[in-house]
Amino acid sequence: MSNQPGPGGGGGGGDISHSTALQPASHGTQGKRQKVYANFVEISKYPERDIYQYDVVVTPERGEFKKLPSPSYMRSVFDAAMGEHRQGKLNGIPMVYDSRKIAYAPKRVCEAKDTLELDLSFKEDGRTEKYIIRLREAAVVNTKILADYVRGRGGIAVGEIQSALNALDLAIGSVLHLEMIGFNRSFFTREQSLVTVGGLELWRGFSFSVRPGIDHLYLNVNTAVTAMYPPGSLLDALVNVLDVREPSMLRGRLTRDNMRDMGDVVKYLRGLQVYCSHRGLKGKRKFSVRGTTTRALDQESFDWEDPDKPGHTENVTVAEYYLRRYNIKLNYPFLPGITDRRKSMFPIEFCSIVENQRFKGNLNERQTGDMVKFACQHPGKNMDRIVDILKKRNLGGSPIVQSFGLSLPNKLAEIESRVLPTPTIEYGSGSREPSFAPRGGAWDLRNKQVKQSGKPLDHWAVLVLASRQHVSDNAVKQFITALVSGCNQSGYRVNEPHPPISYGNPNADISQEMLHALKGVNCPPGVKPQFLLVVLPTTNVQVYQNVKNCAYKTLGIHT
Repeated sequence: MSNQPGPGGGGGGGDISHSTALQPASHGTQGKRQKVYANFVEISKYPERDIYQYDVVVTPERGEFKKLPSPSYMRSVFDAAMGEHRQGKLNGIPMVYDSRKIAYAPKRVCEAKDTLELDLSFKEDGRTEKYIIRLREAAVVNTKILADYVRGRGGIAVGEIQSALNALDLAIGSVLHLEMIGFNRSFFTREQSLVTVGGLELWRGFSFSVRPGIDHLYLNVNTAVTAMYPPGSLLDALVNVLDVREPSMLRGRLTRDNMRDMGDVVKYLRGLQVYCSHRGLKGKRKFSVRGTTTRALDQESFDWEDPDKPGHTENVTVAEYYLRRYNIKLNYPFLPGITDRRKSMFPIEFCSIVENQRFKGNLNERQTGDMVKFACQHPGKNMDRIVDILKKRNLGGSPIVQSFGLSLPNKLAEIESRVLPTPTIEYGSGSREPSFAPRGGAWDLRNKQVKQSGKPLDHWAVLVLASRQHVSDNAVKQFITALVSGCNQSGYRVNEPHPPISYGNPNADISQEMLHALKGVNCPPGVKPQFLLVVLPTTNVQVYQNVKNCAYKTLGIHT
């Protein structure tokens, strides 16, 4: 990259364009030429005309939203309005929507300064809501700038083409949303899903994004995996969260005194959409969980006016309310209830999880392990899945995609490559076979020494974040002996074979535990410890991050 001023005359740190990027003088020639498949589709035709961006305001008849509903709900409302008005007020012009506040159209749907209003009666779960969708032109996206950018014409910043890329991404996504569950640019299906621990499922999917390349525009396609809530009984899900056999075993587990279990449940429930239904309720009520009651439903009470005794208010428990109001005796009155934003209370046994919801929390250790195994597939199998989804969804044949000026095949691009000659690997002179060419991209590190060793390890310590009952002194010393021996044999010199060993609490202040361990290192004046070996009791991500943050940000030591 040249530091000389570009065509614009300035030498500052502006956006990088094609004119400032150095190209290789010539293509390489070494190796065996070979065609390979890439994880993108070459877009054979793309628009060089205007696309129109619209601000979208969805207003319920009963008043404005305090907070926008979920993207899936907003998309359903918008799609219903498009279906009802496309051949009328929209004059047959398709629109694509980001599920929040922006939509794009390949042609103008109304005059630039006008606002187009679309009335809609939207029915979901047996309830009908009336909406007004207001569309007002916000910008005109010139896609010719995108065409100029990919052709390498200078002076175009990346930010200038982003709106065009967003519009094309949404056009592609509108097709995938028809049969898949989408989150931003990623789309998933429950086919071949895996049930993991903690009341979750793992789903396979794909991420799609339109990206600029040299002289071409591409649709990049990658495989993806995400964690989802399984639809169905909320009570069964909580049984899985706390890993018990049946709901009766939840007794005493969901209390404020049991902070660990309650923490897991609250994390699981936060923001979850559920249905509540029972024989005393017409239809089913849908709401987002805000939290849980502080006590069990046979203890949690509120003031209630009995319809059979007008004007008479009394304090009743939630369990009593359901018995007297609906003649329903709760099966699990010893459990807390869940609450919505209005602080209404609902028995868990009457609630079910709404389908197609993504888990947004952090996965625990076992879930992360399952996720890694589930995502790890042979490249050939991943390619087969990508090819299959391209054929099934037929993106190039979609009328909406075509209306935005895109044309693309339903197959991955083939590109030229070269398999380079195998390089020679060199190790230290004391190694068995110090110089060799590996086969199949792998080789054996046994009986190998490094070519050049670094500074010897003279001052270090060991911190075990576990009790002696779980990790004994002898086990730690045997491990250190084996480690030191292996390092010395490999050419990494360790001059201190017996570092001080200390034990610490992983739930305490990690920085204090690490400082205490380092105080045991016998360093000469002016010399600091070089290394701290920390033994973790589990692969807990949070403890690992705490150790690394303290080591590099606070103590300045390798771990």
